[in-house]
Amino acid sequence: MSEQPVLHVKGRVLAGPEDVRDGLWVVGGRISYDRPAARDVRTVEGWALPGLVDAHCHVGLGAEGPVDADTAEKQALTDRETGTLLIRDAGSPSDTRWVDERDDLPKIIRAGRHIARTRRYMRNYAHEIEPDELVAHVAQEARRGDGWVKLVGDWIDRDLGDLSACWPREAVEAAIAEAHRLGARVTAHCFAESSLRDLVEAGIDCIEHATGLTDDLVPLFAERGVAIVPTLVNIATFPDLAAGGERKYPRWSAHMRRLHERRYDTVRGAHDAGIPVYVGTDAGGSLAHGLVAAEVAELVTAGLPPVAALSATSWGARAWLGRPGLEEGAPADLVVYESDPRADVRVLAAPRRVVLNGRIVA
Repeated sequence: MSEQPVLHVKGRVLAGPEDVRDGLWVVGGRISYDRPAARDVRTVEGWALPGLVDAHCHVGLGAEGPVDADTAEKQALTDRETGTLLIRDAGSPSDTRWVDERDDLPKIIRAGRHIARTRRYMRNYAHEIEPDELVAHVAQEARRGDGWVKLVGDWIDRDLGDLSACWPREAVEAAIAEAHRLGARVTAHCFAESSLRDLVEAGIDCIEHATGLTDDLVPLFAERGVAIVPTLVNIATFPDLAAGGERKYPRWSAHMRRLHERRYDTVRGAHDAGIPVYVGTDAGGSLAHGLVAAEVAELVTAGLPPVAALSATSWGARAWLGRPGLEEGAPADLVVYESDPRADVRVLAAPRRVVLNGRIVA
């Protein structure tokens, strides 16, 4: 990187939910709370948050499977423009390691490629395997990823005509144990109720979507500290999906509608019970990128306090993923807003400035 001018963020810096500071400085791409001796200073005014997190996002994935690098770049830039500067890529068949060489694109934490049961997921997305191959594929993706592995925990069973669990209990126990041995955490796509107990008791770290989380399972999730990433902007598509499949799979269609109808109660109940909740949009595939502000607003609609919803995409999410926020010496990845997002999370939809690696990029 060429030499950068000093950046002065003048205003209120939300270093934590209750840690509000009077401005910060960016020197050499890093955060400082001490005024530097510098003449070349650029000033930005407003309310600053750590760069937002989308903890369920698919850079490099399109409706038909992997996309080319130009399309993946556009996806990442769309996320960046909305303030998303840290992505947990929850499964992608594309190799996006080239993004790491770009200081103008969001940082990505990869979960490797989805691992699904044969003919039990969207075509061209996943490794499609049988249970006796699960441990080997989990080990492979644990080594390829950045500390995460992504399973497909349930999907429609065409013979049953409804959602059902993809893996027997003993297979997921062995697979999750192997991932943990290799230092990786495991998450799973789960719409329905049926796969959740086995996955949580087997030691899984996170559940994506979690629409099947029922009252009897909430204490188990809370006790084990299993996080959920609800992707409510994706769950909003369930009625259309149900309508499209109703003639062929009426049982599945009715199930999807029930999951959609109780979605807000599910997320609010999880949060109230102490289950960690994080922001994810499920961008990629058929869903547009750049929806992180809409997902935060959905969490508030579900009943999370605004500060909790903000934490789910900023302070809390970054801590969960092991990445710094706005502490001294951290990379200067931050977003500046016109007003206090704690008062109204809708301000997230209109960043005044986006700063990535110490540079104003939007």
